[in-house]
Amino acid sequence: MTLLPPKPPSRPDQVSLWRYARLFRADILSAQPARLYRAWMAAFKTPFFQSYLINQPELVQTVLKDRPEDFPKSDRIGEGLRPLLGNSVFLTNGATWHRQRRIIDPAFEGGRLRTVFPAMWDAAEDAVARLNDHNGQVIEIEAETSHAAADVIFRTLFSIPIGHATARAVFEEFRTYQRTQPILNLAAFVPLPRWMPRFFRKDTTRSAARIRALITELTQARRAAIENGTAPDDLATKIMTTQDPETGACFDAQEMVDQVAIFFLAGHETSASALAWALYLLATHPHWQDQLADEAQVLETCDFSVMAKLKISRDVFREALRLYPPVPMMVRQASCPEHFRDRRIRRGSQLVLSPWHLHRHERLWDNPDGFDPARWQTENGQTCQRTAYIPFSAGARVCPGAGFAMVEGPLILSRILRDFRVAPVTDKVPRPVAHLTVRAADGIWLRLTRR
Repeated sequence: MTLLPPKPPSRPDQVSLWRYARLFRADILSAQPARLYRAWMAAFKTPFFQSYLINQPELVQTVLKDRPEDFPKSDRIGEGLRPLLGNSVFLTNGATWHRQRRIIDPAFEGGRLRTVFPAMWDAAEDAVARLNDHNGQVIEIEAETSHAAADVIFRTLFSIPIGHATARAVFEEFRTYQRTQPILNLAAFVPLPRWMPRFFRKDTTRSAARIRALITELTQARRAAIENGTAPDDLATKIMTTQDPETGACFDAQEMVDQVAIFFLAGHETSASALAWALYLLATHPHWQDQLADEAQVLETCDFSVMAKLKISRDVFREALRLYPPVPMMVRQASCPEHFRDRRIRRGSQLVLSPWHLHRHERLWDNPDGFDPARWQTENGQTCQRTAYIPFSAGARVCPGAGFAMVEGPLILSRILRDFRVAPVTDKVPRPVAHLTVRAADGIWLRLTRR
């Protein structure tokens, strides 16, 4: 009998607000009751606000696709992230967000993937070279995928490898930030007035400030290169030189630091998480690992067209994103009174869209907790992919780097497994927790051997 992939335990249905806040602070996944895997909608009310988790596909579509302007991103989601992300596209709404997306989106259009593919390829090759030093060893694979994903970001964004001194410093600081920063802080529960100071851990704020200072160095150097006509044609140059078609203005220096911070968070954290879980899932399902390794033999030369041949790898990566969506919950806010499923939704109520629960919903998916990459070729899988699969969000606010991630992930996964076999460590079963992204509480440990 195949064991199901690890899943956090659920809390009892009824707990006090204080107990819930403590559970939430530790890990938002195990702080939720099991009924959310079956419910179409669930209410959570406190003396301070009302929150509703929405799983019904039709309502998810209403919020994300049909009427996104009526359900802006909740300010509370940004309370814990603003020291790092500033006023980035991840946190803004309204006219500011529209302007930012008009400038950012051209950098991630389909044709640009071919341009950045050689940088991804080089990062994958370097990742395999580093793993050669660990042949026959038990290693913590999240550290390796984090390194590889950071390398991709710096190569595609600034044309520098992870070995560059500033890139390396950002990467090391971000590891500290990731370990100390939860997705939400106290202000997610209690609507604090603007004048009241927000309390963050000292090491979190220190890391955020250091990361932003290092990113400022990179953006200032790139701005100088652009003015001198020596800047490479990478994502940073494209974004910094793109004018808003409505105003003609580019991002100023502060805005660019904000955007680079979210590119690193979204592009590095999410890819590292998904890759690590994909490798673990394949380690525990060797028949799928062997199929993917056979397919990966096509990786011989750096040619973007090879991605069309990595079908198994793409389905495996897609399945890892289903079971372990890097961003497990998204919060929107009702800008006007609503009526959902016989419930009156007050203006200002929080609407939680949870990829974690939606992707494992017992009334939608066949074998919801099982690892089955073949599901994407079935009628159930294809239907759910259209209606209940949102690892990159959906609608107007879909992640602009979604296509980027679906090239990077399968490429690195295939390149590693072309040369290496991964096996689980029986006494180190990973325990999923959610901080910035869904990671393993004590890491993901695998035994690595050359094929």
